[in-house]
Formats: sequence, structure tokens, C-alpha cells
Amino acid sequence: MKESRLFKIVYHLLDKGQATAPELAEKFEVSVRTIYRDIDTLSGAGIPVYSETGRNGGIHLMDDFVLDKAVLSREEKQEILTALQSINFTANINNSQTLQKLSAIFQLRSENWLEVDFSRWNNKGTDNEKFNLLKSAIIQQKCVKITYANSYGIISERIIQPLKMYYKSMSWYLKAYCTKKQDYRIFKLTRMIDFEVLTDSFCKSPFPESNETSCHSYSTVVLRFPNTMSYRVYDEFDITEVSRKENGDLVVSVEMPEDEWLIGYLLSFGTHVDIIEPAYLKEIVAEQAKKIFEKYNPNVI
Repeated sequence: MKESRLFKIVYHLLDKGQATAPELAEKFEVSVRTIYRDIDTLSGAGIPVYSETGRNGGIHLMDDFVLDKAVLSREEKQEILTALQSINFTANINNSQTLQKLSAIFQLRSENWLEVDFSRWNNKGTDNEKFNLLKSAIIQQKCVKITYANSYGIISERIIQPLKMYYKSMSWYLKAYCTKKQDYRIFKLTRMIDFEVLTDSFCKSPFPESNETSCHSYSTVVLRFPNTMSYRVYDEFDITEVSRKENGDLVVSVEMPEDEWLIGYLLSFGTHVDIIEPAYLKEIVAEQAKKIFEKYNPNVI
């Protein structure tokens, strides 16, 4: 128990920079006298901890102090290597040999367990380049000029302040502040036709999570698919949203945004989907399918 508290005191000082004995006593539920004994124990063990009196006094660690590798357990070392391996594809860690150096220090092997390619099939790597440039713009807080195609087919030029990348439903998105709309927006990376990282900087502000769904109206959509469409159903819907009927049909109940994208998405299944709910979607999809038929049927004038 005492050994655990000693390490926690060191971690706390590394994180906060300094603390008073009463603060540490309250945090670790011991007496102030015990804290001072712990400080003496740490100092005797070679940890450069010291105390200062006065208005800005307190308990400190030397500025250049770092924890020795022995402080970390084998499991903690492996977790660090695994975490670094998992972000290797966005930070080029292998190129900087960080993983190899840490593996040697920890005397553990770094397993190459993950490979991620952001590009679409036949993409020639431009998606990977886009991801890395946007990542740098977020970190360096640089504005980005993009040419963007929204879900209604409107192409416009925007200047945005990129805040966060996030992955959802098999796609990458960018949370950002749009200077044109004077509001926070979410942009799909694949819809960015062109972009340029600008030299203009911005002050980062948190993305209001409530805005994530405010621009869409979501409805419960119930769809039926034949068993032959299992590959797409399980690719695109969570297993908790899917139920199987005795005849092998798959019924999906899911909340989806009501917009042009939904109509196009349903049409992508052709005749292999039955719309059960809401009923009015059947008429909208049928009307759109009729327009497609009239466009491509040579017998229709």
C-alpha cells in the first residue's frame, strides 16, 4: 500500500508540477505527517523531490526528472508499445524509430499487429495524403480551404478551422468550424474535392457535440433483405439492428437521416430491398426510380 502511494505521489507531481502536503494528504487519505515521511522515503531512494516554503512553496520534482523504465510493469510497457503501434499509420512512428527504441529500452518485442490504409480501392494514395495533411492542420491549428460537395450535390468553397477527425460507419469525417456558415459543421473526407492548408492560424475551441445530429432529422427505417444480401447487410448495419426470419430474410431496423443520401442509398440495393417503414419512403424511392428509368430507356421520349 505504501509503495503504491509513493508511486502515485510521483505521478501526481509529474502531472501537476507541484502540490502542498495538505493537498497530498487529502488526496491519498493519510496524515500530513505521513506525507512528509513519504517525501523523505522518496528522497532517500534517489527521487529528486524537494519542498519549498513561502507563498508559492510546495513539494516539487526536479524539472528534468523522468521516470525510470523499472517503474513500469511488463503489462504497462506492452500497453505503451501497443498504443504506439496502433497510431503508427498516422504518425510515421516506424520512420522515426521510436518504436524500435522503446522496444529496446523495455526489452520487449513490438508486434506488428495492425495495418490501416485510408485510401479507397484504385485511389493511388491521395486519401492517405489528405488524412495526414488534415491531421497536421488540426495539431498546428491552421485554417484549411476546401472545395466540398454536400449531400445535396452542391459544390462550394469553404474556409474551415479543423478541430477533430473521427471515424464512424466505415467513413472518416472532420469536425470543424466553417467561416462561411459561421457555425460548426461535420465534413466527410471523401467529399473534399480539393483542399489547401493555409498559413492562417486560429484559436481552437471545443466542438459542441450537440451539433453533431442537429443538421439531420432521423427516423426509424425498417428494411427487409433476401438472404443473398447478407454480405451487404452485415457490412453496413450493426448486428443488433438485424434480425433473421424463418425463411432466411433479414429485417433491419435502424435510425437514418432523412435526406437525398437516404434515397440514393436505398436505390443502391436495386430490387433486393423491401421498404417496410416508413411507408411514404416507398413512393419517394419509386418516383426516383421512375425518373432513372425514363432517363435511360431509349423508348421513352
